[in-house]
Amino acid sequence: QVQLAESGGGSVQAGGSLRLSCAASRYTYCMGWFRQAPGKEREGVASMNVAGSTSYADSVKGRFTISRDNAQKNLYLQMNSLKPENTAMYFCAAGRSFYCGLDGGRYNYWGQGTQVTVSS
Repeated sequence: QVQLAESGGGSVQAGGSLRLSCAASRYTYCMGWFRQAPGKEREGVASMNVAGSTSYADSVKGRFTISRDNAQKNLYLQMNSLKPENTAMYFCAAGRSFYCGLDGGRYNYWGQGTQVTVSS
């Protein structure tokens, strides 16, 4: 079992930045960020595996950057140039597969989420 704890969410004005963090209780091959806005389905935002391979949703490319620390236990999401449509609950996820990508079905463990609110 892997426990995940997100932090770093908050309220920011459009154009601002936030950095989300996810602390994992142990190492996993792949980790990712997902988000869910009210009334919408969960969507993949970014993922990264142990080899450093990354995937991003088209809507965040060039603005969001995913990273992991050297121990591969902590995951980060640097979010720049935030837009109101980025408002959502952001979840950290971890998977046992070497490559998980943005398919939530490939992930085995989920955090409780951290709220990000972007005002115009």
